Amino acid sequence: MSGHGTPIPMTSRPCGPLRGTAHVPGDKSISHRALILGAMAVGETQITGLLEGEDVLDTAKAMRAFGATVTNHGGGAWTVAGVGVGGFAEPQTVIDCGNSGTGVRLIMGAMATSPITVTFTGDASLNGRPMGRVTDPLALFGTQAVGRKGGRLPMTLVGAADPVPVRYVVPVPSAQVKSAVLLAGLNAPGQTVVFEKEATRDHTERMLQGFGATLTVADTDEGRVITLTGQPELRPQTIVVPRDPSSAAFPVCAALIVPGSDVLVPNIGLNPTRAGLFTTLREMGADLTYENMREEGGEPVADLRAKFSPNLKGIAVPPERAASMIDEYPVLSVVAAFAEGVTDMQGVKELRVKESDRIDAMAKGLRAAGLQVDEGEDWWKLTGLGHGNVPGGATVASQLDHRIAMSFMVMGMATQKPMRVDDGSPIATSFPIFERLMADLGAQIVRANTA
Repeated sequence: MSGHGTPIPMTSRPCGPLRGTAHVPGDKSISHRALILGAMAVGETQITGLLEGEDVLDTAKAMRAFGATVTNHGGGAWTVAGVGVGGFAEPQTVIDCGNSGTGVRLIMGAMATSPITVTFTGDASLNGRPMGRVTDPLALFGTQAVGRKGGRLPMTLVGAADPVPVRYVVPVPSAQVKSAVLLAGLNAPGQTVVFEKEATRDHTERMLQGFGATLTVADTDEGRVITLTGQPELRPQTIVVPRDPSSAAFPVCAALIVPGSDVLVPNIGLNPTRAGLFTTLREMGADLTYENMREEGGEPVADLRAKFSPNLKGIAVPPERAASMIDEYPVLSVVAAFAEGVTDMQGVKELRVKESDRIDAMAKGLRAAGLQVDEGEDWWKLTGLGHGNVPGGATVASQLDHRIAMSFMVMGMATQKPMRVDDGSPIATSFPIFERLMADLGAQIVRANTA
């Protein structure tokens, strides 16, 4: 069952050409950070284009619980009147982060160096995910955490009353862990330093600099070194949230596998730490072009045009690219099913600890749809069958994971037989307009577990 309500079975049937313009929602990663840093600034931050999915709305509720004034003006326009660094009040209730691993980990970081006690919970999926990867580095600041066995939610954090700055080497590529440490470092004296062996999405660094924090980034032979000077006064900002490349992945990938398709996806953020999927698709032979390239709010942006690509080839995806496309491997594997040859995905163990074990969830669903999949702890390989040759006809467990559900809905648009998921309700956490947007392009997705 979904943590957000009654399960919603969905079926996706083979369809005609997908055509039109797909206005996908605002970027989820940037939306979370805009609300949190707005709450930590002094003054009123104005945000336009905010993603209004359940994950981000849960973060907005949390910022209100910490004392910030968060106002929804409609149409993605929000304002946040912040309380300043170190100004969080102790919430009167438990902070429920729903399905959002990003939300809970960033919020934990933001409150970790304030002398308050906060209890966090989430839905069944989030409560099953380990939090030690964040609470361990936060403990270095002086934060205490008590949770269920295995470091799982519900969990109570006692913020450090006298925080100390930290030097931390991120053990595996994770923008969530890095960001949590940097947010905690805001209210610690002196310099907090984070070392990344592999660069991950840098929205937190860019936005911290925009809010006026003193932060430097240096690329060295050993990796990336990020140095933050603590206890700044953050200045309110005007933030235009670009559209989410992770959401854009679904109409883009659908257009590539459905014959006759031609879809334009405008205003997509192409931050180089996020655009790995699009680079990979082009290497596979996808007819995917960037139009009207520009910069908005410090982030590179372009319009993406995706057309049906009948001659896709399997490739070996470089493991060093994993951090820039970690959320997109599920839908990439769908495209790979319609390519010729083997697509080899290495260095992806982060997928094991997402909303679900995404390697396991995708492998099971792809096998049920007639594909050969080999997997290990840190890799998986898929042997594509080429356009028109993927049987489909399977019912897949979404495992409370929005990206699993949407990936198999995309797959069903080009398989020989329809694809079904047992529960599509988690889609609302990140892409609440997914069904309507895809229907407007010509997809046939219905809320019923029917053939």
